[in-house]
Amino acid sequence: MKILIDMNLSPDWVAAFAAEEIEAIHWSTVGDPRAEDNEIMEYARKLDLVLFTHDLDFGTLLALTQAEEPSVVQVRAQNILPSHLAGTLIAVLRTNEELLKQGALIVVDEGRERVRVLPLQRRS
Repeated sequence: MKILIDMNLSPDWVAAFAAEEIEAIHWSTVGDPRAEDNEIMEYARKLDLVLFTHDLDFGTLLALTQAEEPSVVQVRAQNILPSHLAGTLIAVLRTNEELLKQGALIVVDEGRERVRVLPLQRRS
């Protein structure tokens, strides 16, 4: 599993992932910091990267486009620094690795995680 870290998260996440032997790159090192969300998603899709973000727009894009990839992990917490969330996030990634390979949206907050398989379907 390889991770693409969105601009709204600290580049320090690269080292946090590396410490757990997870390859990660920060968008600022490969793309325009002002890039639109759909450009970042396309980059992640083409390179088979899991997109890690604090931006709720990516879940909306997945729903609107009925996309089957890329997998997106959204963190929803006040403190989004690796020193606070790395342990929780790494555990979620390891637990859901197979689903992330297939295509999933995972929302992680301080106390729980929600996993939805892609493409996102409307709930009736």
